[in-house]
Amino acid sequence: MKKTIFLLTFSLFSLILHAGEGMWLPVLLQQLNEKEMRAMGMRITADDIYSINHSSLKDAVVLFGGGCTGEIVSGQGLLLTNHHCGYGNIQRHSSLEHDYLTDGFWAQSLAEELPNPGLSVTFLVRMEDVTAVTLKNVTSRMSETQRDSVIVANNKLIVNEAIKGTHYKASVRPFFAGNQYYLLVTETFTDIRLVGAPPSNIGKFGGDTDNWMWPRHTGDFSVFRIYADKNNNPADYSKDNIPYTPKKYLNISLKGVNEGDFTFVYGYPGTTQEYLPAVAVDMVANHKNPIAIGLRQQRLDIIDQAMEQDRLVRIQYSAKAAGIANFWKKMIGESRGIKRLDAIDIKRGFEKDFSQWVAADPNREAAYGNLLPAYNKVYSDFIPKNDAYTYLTEGPLSIEILRYAYSFNKLVQQSSEKTISDSAVNALSKQLLAGVDGYFKNYDKTVDRKIFAAIMNTYCENASPDYMPAIYRELKANYKGDYEKWADEVFNKTLFASAESTKAFLEKYSRKDAKKILKDPAFQLAAATYAYLQQNLSKDIARFYDVTDSLQRIYMKAQTEFRPKKQFYPDANSTLRIAYGQVKGYEPADAIDYNWFATLDGIMQKENPDIYDYVVDPRLKELYRTKNYGPYCDRDGTMHVTFIATNHTTGGNSGSPVLDADGNLVGINFDRCWEGTMSDLMYDPDQCRNISLDIRYCLFVIDKVAGARRLVDEMNLIQ
Repeated sequence: MKKTIFLLTFSLFSLILHAGEGMWLPVLLQQLNEKEMRAMGMRITADDIYSINHSSLKDAVVLFGGGCTGEIVSGQGLLLTNHHCGYGNIQRHSSLEHDYLTDGFWAQSLAEELPNPGLSVTFLVRMEDVTAVTLKNVTSRMSETQRDSVIVANNKLIVNEAIKGTHYKASVRPFFAGNQYYLLVTETFTDIRLVGAPPSNIGKFGGDTDNWMWPRHTGDFSVFRIYADKNNNPADYSKDNIPYTPKKYLNISLKGVNEGDFTFVYGYPGTTQEYLPAVAVDMVANHKNPIAIGLRQQRLDIIDQAMEQDRLVRIQYSAKAAGIANFWKKMIGESRGIKRLDAIDIKRGFEKDFSQWVAADPNREAAYGNLLPAYNKVYSDFIPKNDAYTYLTEGPLSIEILRYAYSFNKLVQQSSEKTISDSAVNALSKQLLAGVDGYFKNYDKTVDRKIFAAIMNTYCENASPDYMPAIYRELKANYKGDYEKWADEVFNKTLFASAESTKAFLEKYSRKDAKKILKDPAFQLAAATYAYLQQNLSKDIARFYDVTDSLQRIYMKAQTEFRPKKQFYPDANSTLRIAYGQVKGYEPADAIDYNWFATLDGIMQKENPDIYDYVVDPRLKELYRTKNYGPYCDRDGTMHVTFIATNHTTGGNSGSPVLDADGNLVGINFDRCWEGTMSDLMYDPDQCRNISLDIRYCLFVIDKVAGARRLVDEMNLIQ
C-alpha cells in the first residue's frame, strides 16, 4: 500500500462539533476556537490563555508527576491538584504513628512542608508546528523503518536547536496519527513539597463505590508547593531552596457557577482514540475490557476485605487498591457506554459511507481502497494474541511476588557474566538490599498469597493454552488444579516473601548464590513469564502497532478528506489542551434527571459510620450543623461540593483547573460520569460530563475544617 505524506490544513469556517467535544491545542485557539468560545460566553482572549510574548494562563498550569495536572494559585508556588493525584506521596509519608491518609496533613509553616523524592512538575514554555522540518526528506517510497529513521534524525536536530544554551527540555510529538508534529519546550521542577491533604473521609469520600459516578461528594484535592533555587530556577531538593515565584498564578472566584455558564478545562489529557475503525473499538469493548475487568475484580475483592480487617493493610494497600479500581470501573463504564451508544455500529455506518466515497474515484480507490480490509485483517489476526497479553499482564504479572522476584533478574545475569567484576555484583546486591525495607513497608504476604491462588486459577482455566507459557501448563498438571496448594508451595519456599528472608539472603550474597535465585519458585515462574512475554507476545504486539500506526496515519488523512468541512481535533497524547463547554446536568436513564451540582447535604445523606468510605469527618459535621461556611457558601446559603459540565476530559485531566469566562479558577477537575467514560473512543454530548470539585468547597475545607488559613491568605480571591 502506498503511503502519502501531507500537512493537515483546516478551514477556519468549518463545521463545529458538538459544543463540549474536543481537546484543542492552545496554540491554535485564536484560529480555530476563539470565535465559538466567545459566542458561548468567554470574556477573555485566546492570547490570555496561551502566549509566548507575555505571561498567560498556560504559565499557571503544570503536568503533575507522570500523569496528572496541577495549577499554581499563589505567588509563592502554591499548587493544587487532586487528592488521588497526590495519594501516592501522601501514602509514602504515612505510618501507623502518622496516618496522613486517614487523618490528613497540614503543614503549619514552610519548614513543615514535606519533600517528595521523584515527584516533579513540568511547565510548557512554548509549542511550535515543526511538521515541515520533521518530514523533510521523507518520501512515499520509504518503508516505515526508513521513514521513522529520518523523522528521528530530523527531530533530534529540532530539539537540540530549541534548547541550546538553556536549562529547558524539549521533545517533538506526533499529532493526528503522525500527520502533524509539534515541538514542545518545557521546564521541569523537582523539589515539590507536600503542604496539605484533607483526611480520606473528605479527600476520598465515597471511595471506589462512588468513583466515576454522579452525584459525587468527594473533596478530591491536595496541596503542594514548588521550590526553586535562589535564582528561581529548577533545582533538586535542598533545605536552601525557596518557594518558586511563578510567571502566572490563577485568581480564584468565590462567585461559583450556574447552569449554562461557560467553563473550560486547561490540562494534560492522557490518551484518546476518537478516529479508530469499528474493529478496534470492538476489540476494546468485547475482548480486552471483559478480561481485565474480571481479573481486577478478583484482586480488589481480596484487597478490600483485608483492608477492612487490618488498619496497617489499609495504609499499605490504599494507593494500590485505588489504582486497580480506577481503571476497573472505568472499563466497565466504557464498555457499557459503547454498547448503549451503538458505537461500533455507528463506526461501521461511517465506514460504509467512507468506502462508497473511496470507490467513487479511481485515485481514491488506489490510495484508500485496501485500507479498511487491511485493518480488519490485522485486527482479526491480533485479537487472540491481545487476549493472551491482557490475561498475562492483568493476571500473573499483577501478582506482587512475581514482579518483586523478577527484580533480581539483573543480579542473576551479572553474577553469571564473567566479564562483570565482583565489586559490581556486590554493589548491585547492596542496592537491592537498600530497597528491601521500602518495598516491604507496603507489602502483605497473606494478601498477595490469596491473590496468587485466585489469579492463577482464573488464568490457567480461562486463558488460551496456545498462547500460554509452558510452565503454567506444567504446574497446573503437577498440582492437579489445586491452586491453594500451589500458592502455599511458592510462598513457603521463596526467598522473596518477607523482608527478613530477603535481607538475610542479600547480606551474605556472593555471585555463586545466583543458583539459589534460579531455583526459587517465584523467580522461576516470573522469569519464564517475562521471557515468554518478551520473546513471543511483545514481538507480535510491536509488529501489530507498527502496521496499525501506519494504517491509522493514512486513515486519519483519508477521514479529513472525506469530511472536509468537519473541524478535527487531535487525539489526546499527554500534551497541554483546552476543552470547553457549559455547566449542564444530564439524564442517564429513563425517568432520571441529574442536577448539575451536589452539596454538603448529600454527604450527610450518605453518611454511614459502619462503612469506611462513608464516615463523615467530625469537624465537617459540626460546621454543617452550625452552617459555619464563611464566604464559601453559595448565594442560597448551601455549600456546593461539586458540579458537572460538558467539557471533554480523560485520564491526565485529573487535577486540571476548571476556569470561568474570565479565566478565574472555579473548580478542580477530578472525574467523569460513568455513563460517559466511552468518550475516549466516542463522545456523546448527551451523556459525557466532567466532574469538578467546586473551588469554594476546597477553600472551605482548607480554612474552616483544617484551620490552614495561612494558605488561603496566599491566594487572590475574587468576590
